[in-house]
Amino acid sequence: MKEIFEWNRLFYNDLPANFALEVVFRSTVMFIILLLTLKLAGKRGVKQLSIFETVIIIALGSAAGDPMFYEDVGIIPAAIVFMVIIILYRSVTWLTGKSKKFEEFIEGKTECLIQDGKFSIASFKKESLAQDEFFSELRIKSIEHLGQIKHAFIETSGEISVFFYEDKEVKYGLPILPGLFNDKSKNILNEGVHACTFCGHTEEQKKGTAKCKVCHKDEWVPAIKTLRIT
Repeated sequence: MKEIFEWNRLFYNDLPANFALEVVFRSTVMFIILLLTLKLAGKRGVKQLSIFETVIIIALGSAAGDPMFYEDVGIIPAAIVFMVIIILYRSVTWLTGKSKKFEEFIEGKTECLIQDGKFSIASFKKESLAQDEFFSELRIKSIEHLGQIKHAFIETSGEISVFFYEDKEVKYGLPILPGLFNDKSKNILNEGVHACTFCGHTEEQKKGTAKCKVCHKDEWVPAIKTLRIT
């Protein structure tokens, strides 16, 4: 009687048993490549999920999906991939619990992007985050200018956390509304408080040109001091 399934092809795809060792090696290498690639992509590339969680999802998703659709992918090699991924997951989890440096490498760490209404330039440069994208995130939170913000952090998940000044403490700040920010210029037309468009530093300026005392850039925009509407 003819068998309904070709069991050897179904489980092994007619591959030798020692191919299992090659699967273990392949899975480990690809896991490391995925981890490093997503690490280089930065927090914003994997927003809401940690880099490690994203690696697990991609690896397990591929291992589960391929044997479902492709007849040339055996079930046993796919099952070995699952086991290797779980072992690596347990190992990395254990290492992150034992080593703070390893945890920061895998998950990243929270960085302060705005301190007292100004950009923390050193921290901002570390993140793969464009200024326009950051401003968009702030505008979604109904923020008009940096002077409303006491602290802003980018979390390990890629989310932006913001802590506000009380209304009586709001100061002049760099406007982030497109119509105001795009009015930036190297030539100061009117006297008054202006904000450096690079670092957010504010100071009184006279007509003409000037360099920022903090970052030494020379592009300015009139600062505003409006309160948040909540």
